[in-house]
Amino acid sequence: MSWLARLRGDDEPDEQQAPEPDEDSPAALQAAVDELVRYVNARAGALPPAALVNARMLTDTLTEVVDSAAVRPLDVYAVISVRGVVGDYLPTTLRGYLALEPEARDVPRSDGHSPTQSLMMQIDALQTSVAATLVATREQDADALMTQGRFLQTKFHRSDLDL
Repeated sequence: MSWLARLRGDDEPDEQQAPEPDEDSPAALQAAVDELVRYVNARAGALPPAALVNARMLTDTLTEVVDSAAVRPLDVYAVISVRGVVGDYLPTTLRGYLALEPEARDVPRSDGHSPTQSLMMQIDALQTSVAATLVATREQDADALMTQGRFLQTKFHRSDLDL
């Protein structure tokens, strides 16, 4: 029963209301990863083959993180990391790249990297981060998960994803 219902004096929970789904449950996280896989697959023809392969490796690693919940519940920082990559970091990276005109994707920018090279570096950085989250999750290292969560938040803040 919610605190509001207790405050109002309701004795019985409202049976007509369906319980809210737990967005951080392993099933919900895996559904989000599966949706990301569909997103990546639907854009496969517009992505460089290496980026496609690396993005799918990343989604496979995300699945491993979620699957580790079968052994132990996921730490809150692992959930935050998975949610960040699935809901923001990878889709934003891909959308930014795909928004470019195809002829501009391999032209070096002021930093010396082409958008295609930047795409690859960003996916590689995400893969490294998620792999570290997987290791920390398997080892139940809360400090490493916190550090990884802060890294992801700092590294992939929207302004860093501009191509």
